[in-house]
Amino acid sequence: METLPLILAYVGMAAMLAISCIGSTIGVTIGGNATVASLKKNPDIFGSAMILCALPSTQGLYGFAGFFLILNKLTEATALSLGSGLAIFASGLALGVVGYYSAIKQARLIANGVNEMGNGNDVFGKTLILGVFPELYAILAFAATFLVWITL
Repeated sequence: METLPLILAYVGMAAMLAISCIGSTIGVTIGGNATVASLKKNPDIFGSAMILCALPSTQGLYGFAGFFLILNKLTEATALSLGSGLAIFASGLALGVVGYYSAIKQARLIANGVNEMGNGNDVFGKTLILGVFPELYAILAFAATFLVWITL
């Protein structure tokens, strides 16, 4: 198998996994910090706030799922064209960056909701619904990675 396409593929896979997981780590921490601060005012919100804080973790899961899909294809492949290596690189970079950005934006939205829950406002359901919107774009990036996987 040619070296350059393989290098491109593995760099793309590393970006897919690492960047999306870093975004999830930052996102979960943002939500967790808001929860800890809000628990001082309203300790009864812990269960609801914990659910909201978990939302940004899914972007890292999309990165892992994409990594796993591509890795399985690469281990089965006997040859990898330059075009395929570039496609894996591009989809990996896209999923990593979109996952990173959407996890952080989602966490900021969730942190606002958790803060309001701490102030006594019943906004859990609305925050959950609004928190799904930034995630849609990570799902689209994962879908693009899935389409690349199909074409390999």
